[in-house]
Amino acid sequence: MSDPKYLPGLEGVMSYTTSFALRHGDCLEGMKGLPEESVDIVVTSPPYNLGIDYQNYKDNLTSEEYLAWSRDWTDQVKRVLKPDGSFFLNVGATPANPWMPHELALSLRDQWHLQNTIHWIKSITVEKRDGDLVSVGHFKPINSKRFLNDCHEFVFHFTKTGKVPVDRIAVGVPYADKSNIARWGHTGGKDKRCRGNNWYIPYETIQSRNKERPHPATFPVELASRCIALHGGEPDTITMMDPFLGIGHAATAAGEAGVKEFIGFEIDDVYINEARERLGK
Repeated sequence: MSDPKYLPGLEGVMSYTTSFALRHGDCLEGMKGLPEESVDIVVTSPPYNLGIDYQNYKDNLTSEEYLAWSRDWTDQVKRVLKPDGSFFLNVGATPANPWMPHELALSLRDQWHLQNTIHWIKSITVEKRDGDLVSVGHFKPINSKRFLNDCHEFVFHFTKTGKVPVDRIAVGVPYADKSNIARWGHTGGKDKRCRGNNWYIPYETIQSRNKERPHPATFPVELASRCIALHGGEPDTITMMDPFLGIGHAATAAGEAGVKEFIGFEIDDVYINEARERLGK
C-alpha cells in the first residue's frame, strides 16, 4: 500500500488523521485485491444466519452453506492479516439456535488460534453488598416459557499463532481497593487492572430504525474501540479492516482512535451510503 490516502480499486476518503477506503461490493472479492499481510487488525460482525431482515442479503443459508462461506471469507482475512495481527469476530445467537456461534468458532479451529473469548454484555443485574439489585443496559425481551432473555454476544479474538501480545491495561479498570496498588508489585504503581473478558457495553436504543439506524444488527462503536485498544500499538501505524462494514461503526471507532488507515467492504448500497454520511459528519 504505497499511497495511504488511496487503495487501488477502492473509493478513498481522507479524514484529518485516518484514511478511509470504503468499497461497495462483496468482501470476499474485495479482499482478494488486497496485498498479503497488509492489515493489523480486523473487527467485524458478519451476518449470523439467523434470518435477520437485511436490505438485500438473504440471511437464511443452510448450516453447511453458512460454515463453508465463513471459511472462505475468513481465509481471506487470514491471508491479509499480519503475523502479529488480531481478528475480532463478533457473533450472536438466538435462544432457538444457540449452537451457531460455537459451530462457527469450531469450524475455524484448523485455520486460527482462539486466543481470547470476550463476552459482550448488553444487560446485567447484580446484587450489591446491601442486598439491593441493580439492573443496567438494554435487551430485547422474549415472551417465552422456555428461554431466558438473551443479554450477551461473543467476540472471538483469533490470531495466527495464539501468542500475540495485547494491551490488557488499555482496556483496564481502576482497582476497587486502592491499598493494593502499593502492596502488589505487579501493579507498577498504576491504578488499573485487567477488566477480564466480560465487557459491559450497552447498545444505543432507537425509536425509528428508518430514521435513526437503518440496519437491524449493529455492534456499538465502543465495542470496536476496545478491540483497537486491546490490540495495542501506535494507532497512527495501524491498518484496520471490517469486511462487513454495515453503517460504519468500526470505521467510526477507527477514526476516533486515530488509526492510520481503515478499509471497509459493504454489499448493500443503503448501508454503505449511511456509513459515508456518518463519517462525513
